[in-house]
Amino acid sequence: MTARFQPARVYLLALFLVAALVLAACGGEPAAAPAAAEPAAPAAQEAAPQPAAEKPAEAAPTAAPVAEEPALGSTLIGEIEGPQIVTDAAAFPASFAEAPMLADEVAAGTLPALADRLPVASDLLVIEPVHEIGKYGGTWRRGFTGPADGQNGHRVAGGDRLLFWKSDGFPEMVPNVAKGWEVSEDGTEITIHLREGMKWSDGSPHTTADYMFWFEHMYQNEELVPVRSPFFNIDDGATMEAVDDYTLKFSFPFANSLFLEVLGSSVNVFGGHAIYGATAMGGVAPAAYMQQFHPDFVDQAALDEMVKKEGFDNWVNMFKDKNTWQRNPDLPVITPWKTEVPITTDNWVLVRNPYYFGVDSAGNQLPYIDRISMTLAENLEVLNLRAIAGEYDYQARHISLANLPVLLENAEAGGYTVHLDPAQHGADGALMINQSYRGDEEIAKWLQNADFRRALSLGIDRESINEVIFLGIGKPGSAVVAESSPFSPGPEYRQLWSTLDVAKANEMLDAIGLTEKDADGYRLRTDNGERLIIEINPIPAFIQFTAIAEMMKEDLAEIGIFLNVVEQERGLVEQRRASNELQTFFWQNDGTDELYLYPYHALPVANTSGTGPGYGDWYSSGGASGVAPDPDGSVAKVLDMFSTGLKATPEERIAIGQEIWKIITDEVWTIGTVGQSGAFMGVRVAKNNMGNLPSRQFNIQAGQTPNISRPSTFYFTDAGE
Repeated sequence: MTARFQPARVYLLALFLVAALVLAACGGEPAAAPAAAEPAAPAAQEAAPQPAAEKPAEAAPTAAPVAEEPALGSTLIGEIEGPQIVTDAAAFPASFAEAPMLADEVAAGTLPALADRLPVASDLLVIEPVHEIGKYGGTWRRGFTGPADGQNGHRVAGGDRLLFWKSDGFPEMVPNVAKGWEVSEDGTEITIHLREGMKWSDGSPHTTADYMFWFEHMYQNEELVPVRSPFFNIDDGATMEAVDDYTLKFSFPFANSLFLEVLGSSVNVFGGHAIYGATAMGGVAPAAYMQQFHPDFVDQAALDEMVKKEGFDNWVNMFKDKNTWQRNPDLPVITPWKTEVPITTDNWVLVRNPYYFGVDSAGNQLPYIDRISMTLAENLEVLNLRAIAGEYDYQARHISLANLPVLLENAEAGGYTVHLDPAQHGADGALMINQSYRGDEEIAKWLQNADFRRALSLGIDRESINEVIFLGIGKPGSAVVAESSPFSPGPEYRQLWSTLDVAKANEMLDAIGLTEKDADGYRLRTDNGERLIIEINPIPAFIQFTAIAEMMKEDLAEIGIFLNVVEQERGLVEQRRASNELQTFFWQNDGTDELYLYPYHALPVANTSGTGPGYGDWYSSGGASGVAPDPDGSVAKVLDMFSTGLKATPEERIAIGQEIWKIITDEVWTIGTVGQSGAFMGVRVAKNNMGNLPSRQFNIQAGQTPNISRPSTFYFTDAGE
């Protein structure tokens, strides 16, 4: 089957030549393309054969072995490292300094002195940079793709959750917005200690009142939050209370050993104000500012007038918009940078937060960099070409792995370095089968048939996909979690139903009754004799999903299955997924290495699930809406196991997670292709004058890379020169 495709090097050479021509047309000056007869240079050249040593005449000459060429880019994967959080108060700095731009404002009387902006000395967040103390100044240039690309900002300027993951010791937790925590002996109570004197970006106090405002007036308001999170279910007895201005206590009717991880992750309930303010989630909101938009604090007539004046159709939409940090420059935040020019423009600009609560180990208030400027790219091709031309200081989001050869060719001319951060999830190309699909009874029947899903999986040539799309870097196989995860059921599950076997696939499809074919060899529906067509809707983002889909279409033709590839815009696909309209959802299964925190790309626990959004709607709503699964089927069984795991001990949760992966991998809820390649936000392009960048970082959904590497410590080595 691989004979159908051009060798990877020819493909990459063509890509380079096209990019070079486009760059030239745009005025760029890429490095000269290799001669037509020469393939694009790999990261390490194949060793040349050595001449045979002199031997007696009667001895037959022995050919020297040729060293195997490593996969392109394999040398770009460094060792995990990152900044450290200093928790010993005795090691805290004794004096403090601030950025020149803020010192000028203090001198002009427009900003309070540094001592009045930081938390009390014993409650500071002290970060020891990964390499050295940085310098102040500069503007970090990035690219973004429009108003829907909010993650582009909060992944570098967010990280405002109570706890966080240790940068080089995942899954260990470290302090963040909270300075510390305690867990009761029986595990049912978790006490969080905030930083005394910490402030929002407008100078107002950051206290437990902001968390209680969120809990009492947002989370429990059914207009703002119609469906509450399974991670903090008040209907099951979960409570939150303010002990004093700087102490929060969470109580549960069971030992909640997962909750600390919830507090440190980007999950919807306590994932941080920057990420989830737009949905009225996140765990906190600036009460003093947001009260003016809430009916509990404003006369209804006055609120209605405000809604009308602001151009909204109801108070809920106005409230959520005002609580969206990337759209509202007036919104107080606790992130290192805050929005200065909103995301709805062609140039989204963030400026340093003068009240940020973090300092480096020498006492310099963070962040080092003054501003982040994100320029709108009309499409991903334009964004990638700008990266190749050296127009970005640091960019990983939206950089395509397919451009790696071109990036390497132009690195010296562009003054940048390329790093690869392989992800921990199992599939960078994951075809999730919607088992709750009901739009076509015939199609639904087959999507719910395990042997049909297994046959499709056996019909895919993953080795070719790895070579052509992932440059040979990834690991072909199923969608099972990476073996580095404690939830891995074992290495044998990587190949389960995931090794090319056309004969077996055809045999299985025949056995389940799909025996009739049309003149072109495609299998026919059993209800009306027409061609059986399975639709896939790749999204033009991050990875070459459409190209992978076309390769899969060609593969599945050999087992008589017609795959209709219809590329669609991401927002439309996600809308159709939530409405249970998709037959399949094609994406990566990112986050599934932390199965209980990010189950959505593996299990149908919400309408954002690809494997059964209708089931997910039913599960998350407690049966009030959605599609109810067969109570005796595997979906109901796995959902019960997941619910049990949420309340289990760590040891029990891991054991249950391994069993879940065994079931869903054997039943092929998701058809994996290639994983752990670094293709998903793992191709990192950074200018050579950017300092404190880790050699490699944990590329995980839980850490929201590069937030796990503390971008507030990034700096320009030539700042101020």
